[in-house]
Amino acid sequence: MALYRMKLCRSVLEGGDRRVRKCALVLFQPCHLSTSNKPSGVLSVISAKAKYFNEKYERFLERNFPKFYMLYSTFTKGFWVLIRDAKEVGLIKQKMNHHGVQFHQLPYREMEKLRQFRRDIIKAAPVMLISIPPFANYIVFLLMYFFPRQLLIRHFWTTKQQEEFLDVYHSLRMESYRDILDNLSGAIPQISDQSLQSRMLHLCAQVNSGSHPAADDLQAVGGAFSGPPLGLKRLTVQQMKAFSRVMFLTPHLPAFFLQRRLRSHIWEIHNLDCALLMLGVGQLSEAELRRACYIRGLNSTHLSKEDCRTWLHCWLRLSSKLKVSEASLLLHSMVLLSVNYQHSLKQ
Repeated sequence: MALYRMKLCRSVLEGGDRRVRKCALVLFQPCHLSTSNKPSGVLSVISAKAKYFNEKYERFLERNFPKFYMLYSTFTKGFWVLIRDAKEVGLIKQKMNHHGVQFHQLPYREMEKLRQFRRDIIKAAPVMLISIPPFANYIVFLLMYFFPRQLLIRHFWTTKQQEEFLDVYHSLRMESYRDILDNLSGAIPQISDQSLQSRMLHLCAQVNSGSHPAADDLQAVGGAFSGPPLGLKRLTVQQMKAFSRVMFLTPHLPAFFLQRRLRSHIWEIHNLDCALLMLGVGQLSEAELRRACYIRGLNSTHLSKEDCRTWLHCWLRLSSKLKVSEASLLLHSMVLLSVNYQHSLKQ
């Protein structure tokens, strides 16, 4: 076809008048183009073939190895979600660097994305390092298969595993609740203000009897947490280790680092609270709502959406009125506001 057009161009140019030759030059301008296929066409064919064989392979796995297919599908989807999160975090970092925005000035979702991605990478880093040597990735794959909760991040958990593992993690932090409440009761005699001491006794009695305290009850005793004996700088090593477990932080660090990490993480949650107040709890999806409750101490996996929203409103009402010196109260509230909440709903 291209050769025919070239001959036609030549015959018109040689035999036609000037106007015909000018029209021919315009109409047959692409005659010189090559007849070879573009590389993009080859790539699209290869991509289509690869997609076809991949879909065929997935159908084969789903039909013959349904359990393995579930793992394969979860890993594949999780990988792409992780890549998407990494891209979003990169854009947020660029925005922060370009506009000089600090972490606490970010919108809620961006702040939460950075916080969660950092924790995910910290958890995944050891597995990545182990898999670097040749053929070590096969061993890592087996370890991840048998120990998904310990080695995998949430992107690679199935829906069933997510509920199961969140329950396990919450049961682990609940093991520290009794020690925290006992230490709280034991510190009451050291409070010099008699009225504050009386309110603390009432609060501890209320919690120990199985009742759920209101945000106003906690705010009323805020002064006891701004200095001795319950201020953040006054906590003992054992208390700091207990709170580290509640916040899913390693307790196996020197006292100075434990205190510093607790302060950093509790104010990170406080910054999230401020951003969430600006956004509005009603703007959260159900998954975001449950995750927001969970990181603040409440096991939200088996609660209704309305119960989660009610609890989060209570938390935000307390957090929004705290002073900088009362960070320890917010830390204790992760236990005080969550330990009896599910029980109070049944009454």
